[in-house]
Amino acid sequence: MSNTGPWSFSRIKAFEQCPKKFYHLKVAKDYREPETEAMTYGTEVHLAAEEYIRDGIEIPAPFAYIKPHLDALKQIEGEKLCEYEMGLTESLEPCGFKDDNVWFRGIADLLIVNREKKRAFVVDYKTGRNSKWADKGQLELMALAVFKHFPEIEEVKAALLFVVTNDFIRDKYIKEDEPRLWRKWLTDYTTMEKAYKRDVWNARPSGLCRKHCIVTECPHNGRN
Repeated sequence: MSNTGPWSFSRIKAFEQCPKKFYHLKVAKDYREPETEAMTYGTEVHLAAEEYIRDGIEIPAPFAYIKPHLDALKQIEGEKLCEYEMGLTESLEPCGFKDDNVWFRGIADLLIVNREKKRAFVVDYKTGRNSKWADKGQLELMALAVFKHFPEIEEVKAALLFVVTNDFIRDKYIKEDEPRLWRKWLTDYTTMEKAYKRDVWNARPSGLCRKHCIVTECPHNGRN
């Protein structure tokens, strides 16, 4: 395994946002993101959705608004797999999420596998209120992992479900997409790997630095 350790969509995006912040949060681990109300709310919504689809447990009243979305998903034919963990080795072979040789990790909020029709559905729940800048990269990686873990699957339909704003950001991937998509993600991974090897973590300033970044030692932080 590379010295970057297992990577994921969130890890790649955090590095792209700012390598210096990524270093302090993920490598040196001398800073820690505080738990926000939005993060707690998102965790609770995900748990409610998981328990409703997997176990039939009634959705708590504060999250009852998500029930119509989940009922629609339950009608899709196929095996329902909630919070499904997938790992890949560096040679892109499927492996366990916590295996010693795991290189990539991804978790599908909801994966529906229809082996008979050679089709799968991947849904990622979002509790944000703005889908305008939705990033479908997470869906790409989940589809790529599904193709490896379920080799009989030839098509993956995927969506970001913004449960608060009732937005459904869709995409579709076919098995022939794999080489093209992997080239893109492996390029992003290589950029991150070079930062590890060179131990160079340049700051990438943005409009969020001065008031919102927790890495106060950064020269772009207005609270240092």
